[in-house]
Amino acid sequence: MADSAGADLRPPGTRTDDLVEVLHGVSVADPYRWLEDGDAPETRAWVEAQNQFTRAVLDRRAQRTAISARLDRLLTAGAVSTPVVRGQRLFYQRRSGLQDQPVLVLREAPCADERTIVDPNALSAAGTVALDWWFPSRTGRLLAYGTSEGGTELSTLHVLDVEGGVDLGDEPIQYTRAASVAWLPDDSGFYYTRYPTPGSVPPGDEMYHRHVFFHALGQDWRDDAEILGAGRAREDWPHVDLSLSGRWLVVEVEQGWVRSDVYVLDREQPELGFVTIQQGVDALARVLFAGDRLLIHTNEDAPNYALYEVDPRRPARSNWRAILAERPDRVLDAAHAAAGQLVAHELHNATSQVRLFGADGELRSDVHLPSIGTVIGIGGEWNGQRITLGFTSFAQPASAYDVDPANGEARLIAKGELPPGLDPARYEVLQDWYTSRDGTRISIFLVHRRDLPLVGDHPTLLTGYGGFNVSRTPAFISALPLWLDAGGLYALANLRGGGEYGEAWHRAGMLGNKQNVFDDFIAAAEWLIDQSYTRPERLAIMGGSNGGLLVGAALTQRPDLFKAVVCQVPLLDMLRYHHLRIARLWIPEYGSADEPEQFRWLHAYSPYHRVGDGERYPATFLLTAEGDSRVDPMHARKMAARLQAANASDAPILLRIETAAGHGQGKPRSKQLQEATDVWSFLFWQLGVSLDA
Repeated sequence: MADSAGADLRPPGTRTDDLVEVLHGVSVADPYRWLEDGDAPETRAWVEAQNQFTRAVLDRRAQRTAISARLDRLLTAGAVSTPVVRGQRLFYQRRSGLQDQPVLVLREAPCADERTIVDPNALSAAGTVALDWWFPSRTGRLLAYGTSEGGTELSTLHVLDVEGGVDLGDEPIQYTRAASVAWLPDDSGFYYTRYPTPGSVPPGDEMYHRHVFFHALGQDWRDDAEILGAGRAREDWPHVDLSLSGRWLVVEVEQGWVRSDVYVLDREQPELGFVTIQQGVDALARVLFAGDRLLIHTNEDAPNYALYEVDPRRPARSNWRAILAERPDRVLDAAHAAAGQLVAHELHNATSQVRLFGADGELRSDVHLPSIGTVIGIGGEWNGQRITLGFTSFAQPASAYDVDPANGEARLIAKGELPPGLDPARYEVLQDWYTSRDGTRISIFLVHRRDLPLVGDHPTLLTGYGGFNVSRTPAFISALPLWLDAGGLYALANLRGGGEYGEAWHRAGMLGNKQNVFDDFIAAAEWLIDQSYTRPERLAIMGGSNGGLLVGAALTQRPDLFKAVVCQVPLLDMLRYHHLRIARLWIPEYGSADEPEQFRWLHAYSPYHRVGDGERYPATFLLTAEGDSRVDPMHARKMAARLQAANASDAPILLRIETAAGHGQGKPRSKQLQEATDVWSFLFWQLGVSLDA
């Protein structure tokens, strides 16, 4: 279907400044530095003009109304989180139907009815209050939970009386973004993480200095004792956990996504202070308790991870006892202690497998998962009777299962509902492998309509992530049937930098190896073309956050390879990213332009700096949000201005900046529908796709 409406529209002009800095002997131009100040009246006026231009272009799309109507039905898909077990009680989130936000529900037993205990939809008529996180107490009678508004993720901690359904009288605790909470066994208080109060740290540091505190119920949170954090690096990111008896307090302190320190406190002898389990080691470690036994899941000398038992009274590395050894053919992605067993979540060829082991590591049974897919979490108590898990696949929304500890049989207990009329049997999922530039083999998932021959001139959407040890594995995407039903092919590449194949895979795509990620992605596009699945004029790429950096790099390194680019909440100015928001946390992953060697590799691929005047760029749609507290929207603003000025092709460069929204978490359904309609209308338009295919 031809759709040329609005082709004559031109973006608003953007002024440039003659700003050139010399960094480590290299002259670096930054003509749009002024767009970093999102509060400046000139920037606000520019954003308004860009949004108006984008609306003028996208609102003219011939299929927009039909696309929106179809998406409205698809977005009724439900989702259920992994149940947290407290005795017979199950706590989990459910999103269904037309709800803007998922609600937290309670079941007194797996076969009991659900009861809503926290409904953020009731807290905002606009649906912009989100439930960010939640931690039931050991007894299940109380619940610590965090809410934020407008996608900011700047949580406030509340304590709910689960039986009464109302918050306790304690004043809510502020500055608890992404909190970690560990309740005392008697529900009298909890350890938790909190950020500094404004004015107590230098301006700009409010999103750093995350420290550990103890809160006794009924106490003013401002008087809470600080347990750990003073004197540590501002970028440190602690988590807390308590053993079953409450004797042992563990604090894991992450430093980026590559290493962590671990400390343990004997609460029966607090005067002895914290004992170091791991410190200064270039490895990740995550602690779990099997009763009062302390277990460590680590990649130290084990890139695919192993599990050890550690006696906190004899914590030297030489005293650690191996429980689950590293395996060369799979990654021990996570471990959990439940129902007297060790539950191992493994990744094999970027899909989940789960096995049950005895307390000393003897294999007992495999867990029989519903299909090839992804385990999104494991629940259960060491001294309990049940194991729960969350599961999703390309064909199944996130759902909850109860696992029989005796034989590994998984029984569905809470289903994420499919949209009305959607038949997953219509679609087929394939996994294949291709070779990257340096000879590394990369796995890729392909999803298509079952009756669609793979070889052909198919509109194709390629995506990936490739960073922060994040594994991109099969998961349900509610809008995807829109694309597949129209004859589209969806491709997900498991790039280096992710966690699909262990820590060595991660490190092969970080710091000075970051170009490997972009090479892997470009090689995926070339492979799709070489296989005769598509051609450049029918190939689009999409990515968000670190995936936005990915598609930004691909766009500037191989503009000839793609017809369209969707770049969401991206990082694009890699020389200045670390100066804004929480981005110093990412220096261990990317590096910093303040360091000469790191500057060289960052400058070499930084998408904003690679844009060339007179280059013919593909159609590009940049999306961000003013409330994004992670990635500063300046990246999308500056990149849009630079591309609009440099582009020699007629392909549109569009920018969409949303208000009352953030990085994506907590976005209400109404805003999801608006954004999805814009994105898919753009892709259908650029790749010449018809809903009637």
